[in-house]
Amino acid sequence: MLVLVAPGQGAQTPGFLTPWLDLPGAADRLRSWSDAIGLDLLHYGTEADADAIRDTSVAQPLLVASALLSAEALLGDFEATGGNDERGALGATAGHSVGELAAAVVAGVLSAQEAMVLVRRRGLAMAEAAAVTETGMSAVLGGDQETVTAHLERLGLTPANINGGGQIVAAGTVEQLAALSADKPEKARVIPVKVAGAFHTRHMAPAVAAMESAARDLSVADPVVRYVSNADGAVVSEGKEVVHRLVKQVSNPVRWDLCMETFQRLGATALIEVCPGGTLTGLAKRSLKGVQALAVKTPDNLAAARELIAEHAPGRRSAE
Repeated sequence: MLVLVAPGQGAQTPGFLTPWLDLPGAADRLRSWSDAIGLDLLHYGTEADADAIRDTSVAQPLLVASALLSAEALLGDFEATGGNDERGALGATAGHSVGELAAAVVAGVLSAQEAMVLVRRRGLAMAEAAAVTETGMSAVLGGDQETVTAHLERLGLTPANINGGGQIVAAGTVEQLAALSADKPEKARVIPVKVAGAFHTRHMAPAVAAMESAARDLSVADPVVRYVSNADGAVVSEGKEVVHRLVKQVSNPVRWDLCMETFQRLGATALIEVCPGGTLTGLAKRSLKGVQALAVKTPDNLAAARELIAEHAPGRRSAE
């Protein structure tokens, strides 16, 4: 069983979209999305520096665009009549944080254009919420999960991402994060995360109303690929419930550990992480033993990913 996953904020690096522009139609696709959301994705994906793409309102649309661009290169245009849609090879899809919007497109819940418009609103709303109080996030690596979460709560921090593989991302004010650096949980390291806010915490509550408004007029369909939710690792079968969870997700913790447990329960044998891949495949290699994990970073990785997809195609599976 093959799982396709999309990374979250922090995975972007300067110039990471440059090699993708060599693919036929890629630049046109990015221009179309740029026009729809009023943000120059080509510039930010190829020319902008690290500080510019760290901006939440830029990073989130850029990540969803890159995930969709690479997913379409693998699976075909999801919306083209008679297109080469290879979604039948997928057993499930999921995204980490903002990556959930890309996963919703892969699952058939939203169109790519709608996801881009929604993620632009999400990024702006979360950036606005983050500006109210100076907040941030730090990764806590190692230590016992229960001990770490209890330690964070004593410091007033939220375990905003419980990622599995010994990784928890704490979120809160800069003062709370400074206290964490000075007072680390037992047997754990603390590394600041390059994001501009305490995402998936109460600090993002103002962004929920903006997301609810933006989601009101979406054309929503039920998933055609199993969609695994960040909220609790559940497989969600109704499109409206997927969107409801996408809205609430901005102020609720990400339980990627539970998503990986679901992949395992469903019988996952392989996992592909779309561009800019690396983070989620790293977690999979630590937590999903025996599951082949492949990161799509550049178009050079497409051939291996397509081979993996072909191995999981319905006809190939039935023949075996």
